[in-house]
Amino acid sequence: MIRGWDPSSVVLDVALELEAINTKAGSFDELGASDVDLIVLAGPPAAVVDQVTRLETSALVIDVAGVKQAVIAAARPQRFVGTHPMAGREVTGPRGASPSLFRGAGWVVVEDGAARPDLAAVEDILRMLGAEPIRMTAAEHDAAVAMISHLPQVLAAALANEAADRTRALDLAAGSFRDLTRVAASDPALWVDLLAKNAVEVNAAIADLQGRLDKVAGALAEGKTETIRHFLDRGRSIRSSLAPPVIAVRVALADEPGELARVGRAFGASAVDVRDLQLRHAPHGGGGVLTVSVRPGEAETLRTALEDEGLLVVD
Repeated sequence: MIRGWDPSSVVLDVALELEAINTKAGSFDELGASDVDLIVLAGPPAAVVDQVTRLETSALVIDVAGVKQAVIAAARPQRFVGTHPMAGREVTGPRGASPSLFRGAGWVVVEDGAARPDLAAVEDILRMLGAEPIRMTAAEHDAAVAMISHLPQVLAAALANEAADRTRALDLAAGSFRDLTRVAASDPALWVDLLAKNAVEVNAAIADLQGRLDKVAGALAEGKTETIRHFLDRGRSIRSSLAPPVIAVRVALADEPGELARVGRAFGASAVDVRDLQLRHAPHGGGGVLTVSVRPGEAETLRTALEDEGLLVVD
């Protein structure tokens, strides 16, 4: 039996409709009074801090908030394990859920104050969801996410605002700009809370980045092209190390029904291992380009299958 509660009755009804839960709790406090084995607190950090302070239960409690030090500090003596899945989408609510969301994703498990049996039990649950548990302290987590999650959110919003204030810049925005600003479409209400709760670490990350950008600006002003080349080369190398070696195959798609179906048939015929997909629509209509990343050695097989379907491979 899975019982759920949400401050929004609409969200709770949708969760029940989708069978994400079996029954609705009348209040948050009712969850702690229930005979349950596990309670998951899945809300903004401020709400989780409030909830973990009030919760009275003998059940194992975990949270999935994006900051950890504030939550751990608020947790009362109980069976509590702080966690944070390193996967998500820029949409919220039950309809944004996906059964494959956590597959292959890292999921932080905070060691601070947690009993070893409870840590092990939580890690078993996460593996059942397809995730890879990563143990660390709350301080380590907050410093890391400030750099790889919170700072990118600030940067995406800054880039979007800056481009909007430059005459006609957005008229030319294409794939790379959309990739860099994707997370700017996230719910601001959630991010205000996350950034505020991790302000010290986020400000430190901003200051570090400002220092690095100042060095780049200085090198540009002084015409130090080798310094710029080294900066770009190192960035490229680091980015390449984040994923296994792949070969990109690009196929042009027309703006008409059946194009993706033909791609799907090519996948089936070639039996390649697809590692990543990215579809870039042309800004002014007319189709787009689908980039398919496959294992080295499989690119030619996929190209042939795509061309057999009458598709145009453009690389």
